[in-house]
This record gives sequence, structure tokens and C-alpha cells, in this order.
Amino acid sequence: MLTALLLAVPGITALSSAARAADADLAVNGGFESGLSGWSCTAGSGTTVNSPVHSGGSALQATPAGSDNAQCAQTVIVQPGAQYTLSGYVRGSYVYLGASGTGTTDVSTWTQSAPDWQKLTTTFTTGASTTKVTIYTHGWYGAGAYYADDVSLVGPGVSTGQPPAVPTGLKTGTITSSSVALSWAAVTGATSYAVYRDGAKVQTATGTSATVTGLSASTGYSFQVTAANGAGESAKSAAVTATTSAGSPGGGSTDLPTHALVGYLHASFANGSGYTRLADVPDSWDVIDLAFGEPTSATSGDIRFNRCPVTECANVESDADFKAAIRAKQAAGKKVLISIGGANGQVQLTTTAARDTFVSSVSNIIDTYGLDGLDIDFEGHSLSLDTNDTDFKNPTTPVIVNLISALKTLKANYGSKFVLSMAPETFFVQMGYQFYGTGKFGGQDPRCGAYLPVIYALRDDLTLLHVQDYNSGPIMGLDNQYHSMGGADFHIAMTDMLLTGFPVAGDADDVFPPLRPDQVAIGMPASTNAGNGYVAPSEVTKALDCLTKKTNCGSYGTHGTWPALRGLMTWSVNWDRYSNWEFQRNFDAYFG
Repeated sequence: MLTALLLAVPGITALSSAARAADADLAVNGGFESGLSGWSCTAGSGTTVNSPVHSGGSALQATPAGSDNAQCAQTVIVQPGAQYTLSGYVRGSYVYLGASGTGTTDVSTWTQSAPDWQKLTTTFTTGASTTKVTIYTHGWYGAGAYYADDVSLVGPGVSTGQPPAVPTGLKTGTITSSSVALSWAAVTGATSYAVYRDGAKVQTATGTSATVTGLSASTGYSFQVTAANGAGESAKSAAVTATTSAGSPGGGSTDLPTHALVGYLHASFANGSGYTRLADVPDSWDVIDLAFGEPTSATSGDIRFNRCPVTECANVESDADFKAAIRAKQAAGKKVLISIGGANGQVQLTTTAARDTFVSSVSNIIDTYGLDGLDIDFEGHSLSLDTNDTDFKNPTTPVIVNLISALKTLKANYGSKFVLSMAPETFFVQMGYQFYGTGKFGGQDPRCGAYLPVIYALRDDLTLLHVQDYNSGPIMGLDNQYHSMGGADFHIAMTDMLLTGFPVAGDADDVFPPLRPDQVAIGMPASTNAGNGYVAPSEVTKALDCLTKKTNCGSYGTHGTWPALRGLMTWSVNWDRYSNWEFQRNFDAYFG
């Protein structure tokens, strides 16, 4: 009977076979095996993980936050008047899968709870003139992270033909000290666009505009754009140039001098350099970091600042005199900060409770002594990245996420004049050029580059970054050569990386953007007693000449000239006093 029926309607059988032959999976990178390529996630909410996965080696993880539901989407070229089936596997609470812009009725399907992988499927028919639709996944506000994998859109495909034409009409819009807005004319057949800065791709867009951020003030840039579809990418457009404005330095640095001298003052201990009273610190020191506030335990978040006891520091001043010295320094235009951490103060904000305790306890120290802000000197094992945390722009590791949240809260509570500085070691910053966390294949030190997400997230709030260019192993610079401590070359190469930006873990599509020069000071030991990596005043001068004037550069070629470089940081005021103020005197002689 079945055979007879099929023979009786050959036209229907032929049509069904033709339709099935034309069907294809049109979703790009639906298994997320190529990271987020082809997908765009709101507010940086998405990342890829290697566990849990439905198949292959990767899946999407997206985390709603605040008013954002963590939507990840892509635009797909379709045929008008055709039927399509959208499906995917999801995990988590309140996970949605849908399509918009169908030209008929937009569709979505969802699950309230999927503790293990669950398949969602929906179908739609495109409108008579519909040539592209947007497929998406998203979670729900406050419901936590969700996962998606093996997303497919099956239906009649469209011949991609040739790559789109070269975009025209590229022009600049609003220009600030750290960003440039761009727009261009739409290109027929383009599904996305790529923006290039000085020849390097820095971001993608689905529309005809983009804003490039993370730029340095008073700096010229060249921009181009390309169009892309399933057949490939067009050639680059004609270039437009823009020079960022001088702007007003952020992060509470508006009333710092153009060039500042930063030093750590041993306020809670003595050691071989002896105790130095705050009132006896010379006026040359513009920022004084009180070392150190330390936690009651590594994970408590409860920071205490205990001043050096008289049994250890015989000449220690009273609390009243100490507070009076702080007020006197501030009246003279100096900044006095509490520095948290140090070599012995491991701080790991593993929980939101520890985060909140950190905020309240640090606030108590700042309020008790009337301080100007906070310095983060997390060392050792305070910061490390979880195995699946591979995107510095969207960190997921609790100790990283909670620290960022805590610092943003403190900044918001105290306002624009709050001074925020950081003093990471090279291992946590510049080492990120080669390695980031445990790496895509595991086995690396999870602390590699672990400061990068913190610096990136706080870049608009950060007053000063002074990486410790000491006690460091050899670090690869942007010239792909290893540089070692002991001369100007090391400081030049390490600072050039901060002011130029660099691909993280060698990924040209994942660039840590440059900091403003007024946010950067070079960290150096004050003397041979202070730490490994001491350089003589002549080498300090060479480094400053190269970075601010592009003279005396030696073998390393910088990628720019930064006369607005903020200055120098040293460990420490006490060790410099021990060495007859050599570091301070050299700074004064250079900057006047």
C-alpha cells in the first residue's frame, strides 16, 4: 500500500527530496569550538568553557547581571518564504532559544530548569522579503549562569557567492581622550564588519557603527573597516585618522603633579631600613603608600592596619601625631594611601561575604585616618584564574570578580577624588603576553596574567599602575625577545607594553588595550638592599629619556613617545632614606 501511494504521487516525493537536499545548518560555530566567533554577547556576558559540554570540546557560558539577560546572538542569511528549524542544547535555569526578524512571527522556546543538557527546538517560516534572521540564546535576570551548545538552524541555504564590497563612507564621530566613534555606509550582503586600528583588528560589529575604546590621550590613530559574510572578508576601506583629546585624567589623578614620585612607607613594621616617621618624609614624595593593611586570614576579607609597635619601632609616633602628619601632607598637596597586601598579606576574596567585609574594613581604615585612597599590592597567591577562565574582558573566577566589584564599590562610595593605584608584579601583567591562566590546554601557572582582568575592568577608575619591575624573571617584550632586570632596557620594554597594549597569550584578536601615560609610573627598587633589579641613577635616566623623549633607547625600539608618563614608584621611602635619598634626588634632578 505504501509503495502504491508513493507511486501515485511522484511529484510530492520529488519535491520532498529536493527540499531535503537543499537544507543545511546555517548557524556559524554553533558548537562554540571557535570561541565566540560568529556570536555577539551583550555586556560581555559570554565566554566559552570546556566543561560542561554537550559535544566537542567547548560550550557557551553566559551570565546575566543586573538588567542584562546575557543574550548571545548571531545574524544568519536565509531564503524568503522558507521554513527553518532552530534547535540547541542548554543547561541551567530559565534558558531561552529563539529567532527574531523572521518577517512573520518571531519564535522562542525555553526551559525553566535543565540540570543536565536539554534540547530545545522551535520552527518558523520567513517572510516574503526576509533575507536574514537573528538567532539567540539568553538567560534570566538573577537566575545565574546558563550554558548552550550545538545550536543549529536547519533549512534552505543561500549561496554566499563573493565576499562583500569594500565599505565606503568611513568617518569619525565623537572623540574623547580614550575613545573614537566610527560610522560607515552599509554594504549589501554583509553580515558583519571588522574595525582595524593601525592595521590590527580590534573589534567586530553587526551594524554600521562602532566605538573604539581604551585609547591613549593626545594620540593619533588610523582606522579602517572591512565587511564580511559567509564567503569571506572584503579588503580594508580607505583609512580615516583621529587624534584623541587631552581630556581630564580620571581615577582621582586630576590634582597630582604632571610627574609624580610614589613611595611605600614602612608603617606597620621596621626591618633593616629602620622606621621613618611620616612627618619626616621629604616633600618630593607626591604619593605615600602606607605599608601594609593585611587580612585577619587569607579568605576573610577583613583588612586591619596595625601601626608598628614601639617594641619594634622605638621612634614610632603616636596615633595623634601620625594623623596630624597625614593632614599636613594633604595640605601640601600630597596623597596618602593605605596599601593592602604585600608579600605577607595574602588576600583572596573567594565569596561575596568576604568582598563585602573587604569594602567595610578598608573603608574603616580610610575613614579612621582620613586617607586619600587605596593601593592594591596583591602578591603571591592572592590572584589566580580558574581553569575555564580564559577571557580577561569577562572574568568568572570569584577572587577576580569579587575584587573588581569591591574596588568599584569603594570608588563609587568615595567619588572622583578617590585615588586608586595598583602594584602588581610582572608575572601577573606583562607575562600575559605569552601566557594567560592555565592556558587553553592546561598546565600553565594559573596566576599568569591574573591582574589583567582587574586592570581592564578598573581602567577608567585607575589613578596609577606601577608594576614592580623588580624581583622578576625574564619577560618577553613586544619585540618577542626576553628582557631581564639590571638595566634601562627592562624598564623600557615593560613600560612600552603597558602604553602600547599587547595581545593576550599571543591572540591577535584578544588585545589588552593601552593605558593612558598619566596612569603609568615605573616601579623600581630604591637601593640594592630593597630588592633584586636595582639600577643605577644613570639607567633610570636612560629609561625616562627613551620613554618620554625617544632618546637613549638602546636596543629596544618603543612604539611611541609618552612625555606625559606619570613618573616613578619605589620600594621604598625607608630604603631610599637608608641610601641617602639617591632615588629621590635623581627624580628631582630629572623632572625638576
